[in-house]
Amino acid sequence: MTINRQKICMHRFLTKHIQSSLHRSSKLVRGKLVRQLLPFGSLILIFCILSALKPDTFQTTDNFLNVLRRSSVNGIIAVGMTAIIISGGIDLSVGSMMALAGMVGAWVMIVIGGSDPQGAALIFGTFVGIFTGLACGTLNGVLITKLALPPFIVTLGTMSTFRGISYVMNAGKPYNIPHYKYLNEAVVLGLPISVLIFACLITLAGLLLRYSRLGRYTYAIGSNRVAAFHAGVNVDAYLIRIYALTGLVVGIAAMITTSRAVSAQPTAGITLELDIIAAVVIGGASLSGGRGTIIGTLIGTLLISFLRNGCTLLGISTNVQLIVIGAIIIVAVAVDQLARSKAEVKEFIVKSS
Repeated sequence: MTINRQKICMHRFLTKHIQSSLHRSSKLVRGKLVRQLLPFGSLILIFCILSALKPDTFQTTDNFLNVLRRSSVNGIIAVGMTAIIISGGIDLSVGSMMALAGMVGAWVMIVIGGSDPQGAALIFGTFVGIFTGLACGTLNGVLITKLALPPFIVTLGTMSTFRGISYVMNAGKPYNIPHYKYLNEAVVLGLPISVLIFACLITLAGLLLRYSRLGRYTYAIGSNRVAAFHAGVNVDAYLIRIYALTGLVVGIAAMITTSRAVSAQPTAGITLELDIIAAVVIGGASLSGGRGTIIGTLIGTLLISFLRNGCTLLGISTNVQLIVIGAIIIVAVAVDQLARSKAEVKEFIVKSS
């Protein structure tokens, strides 16, 4: 009789313990789901507000295509920045890198094709510009890994260096390429080619981060760099690849920007890193590393693009837009840190119980 009573008590205790653990785990899952859906909900909210305030000008096909075209450049760069932030790094040089890649590409076009380059000169210059971005990104990765310097310090230095070279190349003046319009004006499958390139890169990056060894190691390095090293991951080699690939997509964005302006501007991309980092963080990536998604970055990019578009339609100045974007970054990081702290506390409680 006593043994049966003990068994019943033990069964009740185990049942209660399991139910309590499941309840706490479900809370963690719900919290994670809320954090993931929050950027999408914010995007829908901004869309609804702008639709109500400016229905005639906001809800038009031309305006939506304009937003997509403008967000394509930021989105392409944000793809690379997502991987860098997931790995626990940061790149402050992407705006200056874009200016330098565009200037080098345009300079090559003019050297080969003269003052009014066309045809093969434009094609070759495009690839040189993209390669310049790749080289700059690789340089960032090498300096960070081989000199064991913080990414913030390295990219702060290269931001100034790349910008300075851009100014020196043509004494602060742009290179005009009047026939370089394809990457801005071409339409494929009813979409601007820049938007199509953006969609392709988003898809490819999403697959790489989810299914490739590079993607798995990117998350592992960002979560715990030391543990990843002891698990056999060549941390330095993979970080160099991450920064190099980011430079590659910056080079692509640079040539799209050059085509859009039909000139390479040494001032291109000033404060661009603000929008890029904001898009990635708003999309759910953690500046501490180890967390982030390409879909989240896409939503963050569109959110900022629609926000800027709405501010323009409402007559709000560019200076005020900078204040708004800066405030959004602070709020997004604060929410991320708060959610991270709560998640760690809940995880500790679940494990200890």
